[in-house]
Amino acid sequence: MADNMVVASQPLAGQAGLSMLAQGGNAVDAAIATAITQTQVEPTGNGLGSDAFAIVWDGRQLHGLNASGRAPTAWSPEYFQRLGGIPERGWDTVTVPGAVSAWVELHKKWGKLPFERLFEPAIKYAQSGFVVSPIIGKLWGQGAKLLKDQPGFAQHFMPDGQAPQAGHRFINKAAARTLMSIAETYGESFYRGPIAESIVANAQQHNAAITLDDLAAHKADWCGTVSQSFDAFSLHEIPPNGQGIAACMALGMLAHTDIRNCAGPDDVQSLHLMFEAMKLAFRDSAAFVADPASMIDVSATHLLDPDYLAARARLIDPAKAQNFHSGSPHKGGTVCLSTADSDGMMVSFIQSNYDGFGSGVVVPDTGIHMQNRGCGFSMQAGHPNEVEGGKRPFHTIIPGFLMGNGAAANQPIMAFGVMGGMMQAQGHVQMALRTQLWGQDVQTAADAPRWRVTEGLGVCCEEAIAPATVQALKKMGHDIVVQQNDLAFGFGGAQLIHRLDAGGYTGGSDPRKDGGAYGF
Repeated sequence: MADNMVVASQPLAGQAGLSMLAQGGNAVDAAIATAITQTQVEPTGNGLGSDAFAIVWDGRQLHGLNASGRAPTAWSPEYFQRLGGIPERGWDTVTVPGAVSAWVELHKKWGKLPFERLFEPAIKYAQSGFVVSPIIGKLWGQGAKLLKDQPGFAQHFMPDGQAPQAGHRFINKAAARTLMSIAETYGESFYRGPIAESIVANAQQHNAAITLDDLAAHKADWCGTVSQSFDAFSLHEIPPNGQGIAACMALGMLAHTDIRNCAGPDDVQSLHLMFEAMKLAFRDSAAFVADPASMIDVSATHLLDPDYLAARARLIDPAKAQNFHSGSPHKGGTVCLSTADSDGMMVSFIQSNYDGFGSGVVVPDTGIHMQNRGCGFSMQAGHPNEVEGGKRPFHTIIPGFLMGNGAAANQPIMAFGVMGGMMQAQGHVQMALRTQLWGQDVQTAADAPRWRVTEGLGVCCEEAIAPATVQALKKMGHDIVVQQNDLAFGFGGAQLIHRLDAGGYTGGSDPRKDGGAYGF
């Protein structure tokens, strides 16, 4: 417990953010410094070529920032038909990276410390190196096996021909130069200067579509939040193109079930109800969520309509698992972190390459490895998320925030996130209900066994879920697979800061990652 706090998935990054608070910075300064440092010390989940989102409580109101990038203008269904579909790796998965623009926008609005100072820890670790932590070391080895043949990957991330292991020192002098340029130009060099030119030159060498105009046209958007009330709290998420709306939908459905009378978060009946609500929400988000400009027939408002969510909840059989379809709401390797300061500002921030090291592409002499967010598009003709130039793809990364209802209206409760692909919306529901409905502290909630629904009747559960519970769920028709955490998307990595009624904060950091909660 502390008056100033940072929780992050890598210790050096968390301490970088905390040092900004100690120098008189605020929660936004801490979040930016933590995020910048994570690009260096946790390259398995994010980098300078990532996208980002943020939710900020400024002490008076909540703000949402969408800094995800758009597709190169030349992309179209025909472009990818010639390639046999959207690939999983390489330059033809790279959309415009947005993380740098997130740092700039946040600092413009709230930063107290000089922008350049927020880069100092990351530059130090890039220039002098950092010691690879255990889980990141394992993920680095896994990523290297898959990506060693992608442009620039082996030269940059496999010194001496192999991936660094836990305890080894990794130095990234090229990234240090890039970080200094971004800091000195307030991000301009990345989108409209020499860094942009390096990115595009390498793309052209590999016949990729991204251009200088694509980079120069990028901007982050202040988008507000979508929300869903449940008793004494409301869950806030970034609006589409992200999947956060699925967490709001599931929570809205659960409000119409008997979940409040269940014995606890690991009770058979509560798990069943959460599985079913999450499946319903995912079927709809897969069918309708896209760049909001393309959500013509079904909008976020339609998906969150109380009558629609009540109708979807009525489809849940309290005794039997079902394979749901999408409804008709309208007829016509990620890192997350949370920060908080003694003045009451709280930040939930997330940035990601999407799939581990992302595309696997590393731009020579820059230290920039690029995300593969193009994989989020659909090739289905007429789908709102169909690939198109200048369009944002469906995104899995989502920051979360809880606010009070009723007598506690307009009071912040928790800044949090759960990294890990399609685990994220499911993790948000689990963290919100564990802490608010069932009263668990944030570390207990982060430590607790997790689950994720998959396709059809499928559900993956961690080994810590009681065998008798698993058997009971199987009898209800759930196709349960019990598995160990795979360290990547698996069961995610939660980072949570909870505001205390007496003032100050308590933090929880996921044991599935290398990080922790830091404060003073």
